[in-house]
Amino acid sequence: MKLIVKVFPEITIKSRPVRKQFIRQLAKNIRSVLRDLDPAVAVSGEWDNLELQTQVSEPKTLAAMIERLCCTPGITHFLEVNEYPLGDLDDIVAKCKTHYADLLPGKIFAVRCKRGGKHSFTSMEVERYVGSQLRQQCGAAGIELKAPEVLVRMEIRDQRLFVIHHQHNGLGGFPLGSVEQTLVLMSGGFDSTVAAYQMMRRGLLSHFCFFNLGGRAHELGVMEVAHYLWAKYGSSHRVLFVSVPFEEVLGEILGKVDNAHMGVVLKRMMLRAASSIADRLEIDALVTGEAISQVSSQTLTNLSVIDAVTDKLVLRPLIASHKQDIIDTATEIGTAEFAKHMPEYCGVISVGPTTRAKLPRVVYEEEQIDMAVLERALANARLVSIDRVIDELGEDIQVEEVAEALPGQIVLDIRHPDAQEDAPLQLGEIEVQTLPFFALNSRFKELDAGRQYLLYCDKGVMSRLHAHHLLSEGHANVRVYRPA
Repeated sequence: MKLIVKVFPEITIKSRPVRKQFIRQLAKNIRSVLRDLDPAVAVSGEWDNLELQTQVSEPKTLAAMIERLCCTPGITHFLEVNEYPLGDLDDIVAKCKTHYADLLPGKIFAVRCKRGGKHSFTSMEVERYVGSQLRQQCGAAGIELKAPEVLVRMEIRDQRLFVIHHQHNGLGGFPLGSVEQTLVLMSGGFDSTVAAYQMMRRGLLSHFCFFNLGGRAHELGVMEVAHYLWAKYGSSHRVLFVSVPFEEVLGEILGKVDNAHMGVVLKRMMLRAASSIADRLEIDALVTGEAISQVSSQTLTNLSVIDAVTDKLVLRPLIASHKQDIIDTATEIGTAEFAKHMPEYCGVISVGPTTRAKLPRVVYEEEQIDMAVLERALANARLVSIDRVIDELGEDIQVEEVAEALPGQIVLDIRHPDAQEDAPLQLGEIEVQTLPFFALNSRFKELDAGRQYLLYCDKGVMSRLHAHHLLSEGHANVRVYRPA
């Protein structure tokens, strides 16, 4: 399979050195995300597009390669093509017939030709000649330039002809690694996941910083969605997941801060901690998922007071977004289901929270807090490479595993719905139910408490993690299914 990769248009208007740098970075990223599928994949070109050649022919692997390219920042779209040496106009007609002859009978069609290099003909002359010949030779109903039923597409580059038969849309944006790094404050909900995605799409390496206010279930949920975002949209680079235990800080705020100012003070404490971590990582910008007036702490006045606690640039990509638009984007990128089932945590619930905080008053309230709790939280923060975050979390967890399911037991397939659809788990007479891992914590209590459930996933890590959590929550009817 040969692909022509079209880069994000904003790259093409940059200066020549910057343009070459961005396109080289994109080529490097493509090789990285496809390496495990095709170690010999060839990516070349450094001006306005890239050419990708793979010898892989297995349909499932090719589909996986296309899916990954669709989620790689820096690509506007890419074309599946067949390449031929350039001949005369009749030869071009013959090559187009090879791919389009079966599609044209009785159809209204048009021909599009993009050309680069020096030739004795123009793009329009190619379109007219090929269109007239295909209409005569293939029994087409006619030619319509504005709304054709079939579009015959080709590109001519110097002495090469590319006949196009499929186009796949990409993310656009800049290649990851071509611009700066950021630290994203992640709660795992709709807003923070969409904010992280938008930063990644713009080419910024985005590390994840999570402030744990809700114990193990909340931490696990945020780890899972952060890992999903990285694996789908950013796997060309390793980034960090930082987990900061913030329960003690929250307790200090609840006990010592005026009720109306709790939300603003909590956000300032989070920015303090994030700024300290960013300094350690030599990162200059923080990212949050805040939007104007979505909650009381997000008025312009309160955001100004919150930002005053840090010298870092605080980016808010969703600042003017409507909530429904954010939810729609989360659905599109695959994080909505995570957010819907994110475990609830004990946040700051103020009665009559202020929407117009005054900096001197907020500073006074913070003077009541023992800042040693923040130092302890930072000292106990865990920094883990995102590609290892799930595996490391499950390394020391011991849960009973069984290699064979018995009649009467239910095997609970907790894989992502995509994996469940691609490779359904079938165990003969043993009952199999599907319940994705991101919905497991919230919906397990709805299952029959009198049945035994065996959790199943590909590697056994996610199933061990969730079985351990369910057991700690008092559900004794859980084991892990690990077939030999």
